[in-house]
Amino acid sequence: MHQKLIILDFGSQYTQLIARRVRELNIYCEIHPWNKIPKLDSSIFGVILSGSPFSTLDALAPKPDLSEIKGKIPLLGVCYGAQYLVQNFGGKVLPSKIREYGRAFLEVKDTSCPLMKNVGTKSQVWMSHGDTIVDLPPGYSVICSTDDVLNAGFQLENEFTFGIQFHPEVYHSTEGTKILKNFLVDICGFTQDWTPNAFVSETINSLKAILGRDKVIMGLSGGVDSTVAAVLLHRAIGNNLHCIFVNNGLLRKYEFESVLASYEGMGLNIRGVDASQLFYTALRGKIDPELKRKAIGKVFIDVFDDESKKVENAKWLGQGTIYPDVIESVSATGGPSQTIKSHHNVGGLPDYMKLKVIEPLRLLFKDEVRRIGTALNIDSAILNRHPFPGPGLGIRILGEVIPEKIAILQEVDAIFINGLKDEGLYNEVWQAGAIFLPIQSVGVMGDERTYENAVALRAVSSTDGMTADWCHLPYEFLARISSKIINQVKGVNRVTYDISSKPPATIEWE
Repeated sequence: MHQKLIILDFGSQYTQLIARRVRELNIYCEIHPWNKIPKLDSSIFGVILSGSPFSTLDALAPKPDLSEIKGKIPLLGVCYGAQYLVQNFGGKVLPSKIREYGRAFLEVKDTSCPLMKNVGTKSQVWMSHGDTIVDLPPGYSVICSTDDVLNAGFQLENEFTFGIQFHPEVYHSTEGTKILKNFLVDICGFTQDWTPNAFVSETINSLKAILGRDKVIMGLSGGVDSTVAAVLLHRAIGNNLHCIFVNNGLLRKYEFESVLASYEGMGLNIRGVDASQLFYTALRGKIDPELKRKAIGKVFIDVFDDESKKVENAKWLGQGTIYPDVIESVSATGGPSQTIKSHHNVGGLPDYMKLKVIEPLRLLFKDEVRRIGTALNIDSAILNRHPFPGPGLGIRILGEVIPEKIAILQEVDAIFINGLKDEGLYNEVWQAGAIFLPIQSVGVMGDERTYENAVALRAVSSTDGMTADWCHLPYEFLARISSKIINQVKGVNRVTYDISSKPPATIEWE
């Protein structure tokens, strides 16, 4: 049983970031809603209470029962978590006269406190709260302060219970990782053995025990998540894994052939299915983005269902679900979220398929998946591949999707993506692509007037896709790509570059 940290989530935007920082220290952790606290066992070495959009003074504020945790194993409250440890155990929290958001500078008051070990004087931290701790409960002592917040951090005497009102998990808290490491290693006693190689070994052994000689079917996309999941399954059950790669006719130029070729070199048992015409028929006449998505999803399910029936006695469906997908399926109050998108690796399979689901990556973040892929010796071209939307070019063609538009967009996209690769810019971009605009514009080629299509190029930088900024690609590069597209792609006479950030825009146009 692996050493484990539990993070109780009160709905903070930073909760996943806490988990990522913990994982970066080679320590395994899980996020659980505050009202679904797992039963303590010998594998749980510590608990962190997250921040929250709530105030502890709100009538509906989360109020977890910590009776089985506090005083029994190490406990760290962050922001709301710290304020809850005060408000609920005899202290006082009030709205702050000076709201503290952004940078602040920490002064360590108790250098003997293990949480503050080797933390420099006046180190920068990141604050994000409107309430403040006015009075500490009996037995609590101050360990650090800022200019505006006296009780910025505290320790409970005779307990490994701590609270800090700042966010150590964010980049702007310069000693934040050190503080987390002090808590996790020195106080909790974690041995930092959560490594890619350890994960690979444990996961393969677990898959062997669960699956035995059962057959698993899996839809591959060519992306990093499904590929890494498939390789783990293949290492565990060999050719009892049956992979299906569906060409919906909305892939990039030559992508169907190149992805199949790359998988063959990995020894995977894979079958390619060209269902382009079925998708084109389903998309005919559809303009609304949601109707297009639903049409693509339905055809994919039908094709996958037909192909899966060719695998006799298949009992399992393999999916490349990753940890953010799992977390987003449960809100901070423990119920299904109404605002977060659903995550289904193969478009959402209906109940009639009667397959049990196996998800080898459901405990990993995206950056961890890439590290696991490296440990599995998967080609870096796959691991570093830009994210590509499930509906493919179907949502990069504004308006009706027809084969003629797809062919044009594939050519434009290929020139753009290959240009990024040729000029060493591809790995500086998180995601890039071209959009077929629903307008035509006047142009001049030679002495002739043209009235042809306009396209937009999009390139963004991001870490997780939740926020993104447009990439400041060199003007000279954009000029060369624009000229190449207009000269080489018949039907296009105007190229634009999208300089919108997310928010307020989204990465995709539909």
